[in-house]
Amino acid sequence: MLPGLKQGEEKMSKSDPDSSIFVEDEAAEVSRKIKKAFCPPKTVAGNPCIEYIKYIVLPWSDEFKVQRTDKNGGDKIYKNFEELAQDYETGTLHPGDVKSALIKALTRY
Repeated sequence: MLPGLKQGEEKMSKSDPDSSIFVEDEAAEVSRKIKKAFCPPKTVAGNPCIEYIKYIVLPWSDEFKVQRTDKNGGDKIYKNFEELAQDYETGTLHPGDVKSALIKALTRY
């Protein structure tokens, strides 16, 4: 089970709809929830956004594409979790970039 999207939630909760992404959520709802999600900088363990990428996005699409300006390092496509985790832990990958890319990945279809 994936962790809830809010800080300190060990797992998603049906009683708190903002702590989970549901299959029937519209793109705007997914975007709102991810924007508010707990995503501490340089912390992979217990980070719900990173776990969504690890357990949903990468297995589903075999890549995670982050779009950034050239000033911020340019676009990057992650093909494996280890590289993404390393960039996130070093601060090369910013939480805002993760959230934007996660929203696009989850609402692509």
